[in-house]
Amino acid sequence: MLIKLALRNVLRQKVRTGMTLMAIVFGVAGLIVSGGFVADIFVQLGEAIIHSQTGHFQVFKRGYLEQGTRHPERFLIADPARVAAQLEQTPEVSGVTARLSFSGLLNNGKRDLAIVGEGIEPRKEAQLGSYLSITAGRQLDDDDTFGMTVGQGVAQALGIVPGDHVTLVMNTAGGALNTIDMNVIGVFQSFSKDFDARTVRIPLQAAQQLMLTEGANLLVVSLHRTEDTSPAHQRLQAALPDELDIRNWRQLSDFYDKTVQLYDRQFGILQLIILAMVLLSVVNSVNMSVFERQSEFGTMLALGSRPPAIFRLLLVESTILGLIGAGLGVLVGIGVALGVSAIGIPMPPPPNANLGYVAFIRIVPSTIAVAFVIGLVATVLAAIFPARRVASTQIVDALRQGV
Repeated sequence: MLIKLALRNVLRQKVRTGMTLMAIVFGVAGLIVSGGFVADIFVQLGEAIIHSQTGHFQVFKRGYLEQGTRHPERFLIADPARVAAQLEQTPEVSGVTARLSFSGLLNNGKRDLAIVGEGIEPRKEAQLGSYLSITAGRQLDDDDTFGMTVGQGVAQALGIVPGDHVTLVMNTAGGALNTIDMNVIGVFQSFSKDFDARTVRIPLQAAQQLMLTEGANLLVVSLHRTEDTSPAHQRLQAALPDELDIRNWRQLSDFYDKTVQLYDRQFGILQLIILAMVLLSVVNSVNMSVFERQSEFGTMLALGSRPPAIFRLLLVESTILGLIGAGLGVLVGIGVALGVSAIGIPMPPPPNANLGYVAFIRIVPSTIAVAFVIGLVATVLAAIFPARRVASTQIVDALRQGV
């Protein structure tokens, strides 16, 4: 009976109920849309980092991250092919490719530029690096023994284009100086502007010949699905010898973690703002409704209803409003997300990045659940104070409002 009466009261005040529902719907839908937009940023940023630089995992000798940049020749995996074969036996793994890092000078016949280089397995890297685009020329191939691709920043700094010949000067693993003439095959553009400003890539065999070694610094592991990162981490760790370490892409990308923290805080503030807006809107609506119904509540009290019953009635009415508004907000939010995602939102490049992207609104179940709960809880909370005030009003004062 209480629910039936509350539902009749809600439907009786059509205009005021409609205004309250609009506030709840807009708040819940706003949370779903903004949360889905932020989730898409996280997904696309993560995939860009994975498929242009880090892979899902990197395997290397312990201490490489701390000291390997200055002395990569001291942290070589002696038999990378054997370790890669062990890692490829893990069900979640789609491929493993080796990289050999080096540093040196690149000369175009006029001036030198300090670079950081990578010896790569071209065909495997082409499969991994789906977010790395070639802006001029073409990708490296396994047959390009003396071929080189350079970052867009390197190409601009030296004024080189595909077809030019350059000289690479570097140190061998034993510390001797070595040089080789290379042919520029292509110019690449990755997600990171800093990476493109100083990086060149040559075939792994050429890098091994230059450094007089058969080893590699890194084994880059790619998975079938990014969602399998956590379970795959434990299996891959167990398959490695003690002298090798493994890190996942989030551990390797400080930029991603800081971006996630930034947007999480911004979205948290947005949730609080929307919660406050819904609270204020519902409080105003409930206050007006309660004021107009003072004589009604006075009559109920005069007929024997107890104040707690009035309090419960108003809370049930607000709960019904919250359930209807939050439910409609979820439907509207999902509809907007699907509509916007069908078109896409062209976005400029993020900070420290070269490439723009097309954003979408992702439908995230956890975000939908949180938005629904916020809409419902805000509506119920907004009714508590007016309901307590009405429940404590004297019968005579309540009845006087109808005179």
